Amino acid sequence: MVADPRVVAAIVSAVHEQVPVYAALDDSRLPEVRAIAAWGLERLLDLWVTDGALEPSDLRRLRGIAAARAADGRPVQAVLRAYRVAATVLTDEIAARAPRLAAADAFALSRMLLTALDTLSEEMTTAYAATDEDLAADRDRALRLLLDDLIAGRHASVGALSDRSARLGVQLPDPYCLLVAEPVGAERPEMALDAATGLLEALAVPGVPGVPGDEVASSATVRGSRAVLLLPGAAAARAGAVLGARSWRGCAITGESLDRVAVAHRLAADALDTAPAHAHRPGRVLTDADAHVLALLGGHPAAAPDQVARLVLGPLTDPGQRHLMEALTAYIDAGSASAAARVLHLHAQSLRYRLRRIHALTSRDPRDPWQRLTLDIARTIRP
Repeated sequence: MVADPRVVAAIVSAVHEQVPVYAALDDSRLPEVRAIAAWGLERLLDLWVTDGALEPSDLRRLRGIAAARAADGRPVQAVLRAYRVAATVLTDEIAARAPRLAAADAFALSRMLLTALDTLSEEMTTAYAATDEDLAADRDRALRLLLDDLIAGRHASVGALSDRSARLGVQLPDPYCLLVAEPVGAERPEMALDAATGLLEALAVPGVPGVPGDEVASSATVRGSRAVLLLPGAAAARAGAVLGARSWRGCAITGESLDRVAVAHRLAADALDTAPAHAHRPGRVLTDADAHVLALLGGHPAAAPDQVARLVLGPLTDPGQRHLMEALTAYIDAGSASAAARVLHLHAQSLRYRLRRIHALTSRDPRDPWQRLTLDIARTIRP
């Protein structure tokens, strides 16, 4: 049974099914779970056969596992339950493969499992407490690690995020703005953390309410040449001016849920990679709508035409705004306000007024080349 992949798979499957925190893990985390399960299986069987005890190297590894789980916000109760589930699977597998197991061997197995579970519970609980103390002592670092984990997709549920932020005594901004920003220029040196935190301070939103005893937490980290900031949603309105004053550009995503920060980061980073130079106007950042249009143009599988239309056109899709959609279509097709007015049998000033209304409702100026392109794509593909 040692290193039998079928037993390891049975353990991982049972943990995934019976422990909600593990059921919420994305596929990228499962290899780590399998590796730990395989190691644990071999060690427990060896302890049973040799009537041995966990060694100092085993305890160090268990403490390391516990510290990593504490840092990524997995509750200690869930981790300990996963080990209990694994022990149950192990006993079931042994019973199925050795139905006539001698009583002495069965008692030895039970004693070994109880002793091992007791020891690992004590070691892991201690490691969790120590890690929590370390994180609380350096809250800025803890928040940065949390943002790093969110970007990497290591939190797959809002519940796990709530547990982790509660231990830090903070509340994550919801709604939030994920801002990915970089200096304008051909060179892309590594972003200094101080530059990212300086941008965070400049974008601080005073008076954002939290819950009693908690603080709404903003945080900053770096990815290569870019700063990545998690901010209250209200900060998005100021991002363009703040970045413009620093000769930076960026993309602010506000439409994803907290358990999809990794998706938001990927959208923003891809948008900065692919947006044409004229899409970056001074005082303006790219938005969800720009990012989804660029994803659609790039053939990204997650880009949905109906979502692009909703994000770009917004209230223009309302039947009551049909006259504005007609004005937009005529303007794009005809190429000028005067020509569009003639098509619609309107005075040119009336057509220009409708274009201003479109700008006000969508935050997109049909006269701007990039924004006109996004409007054109959205009105063309909308259902």
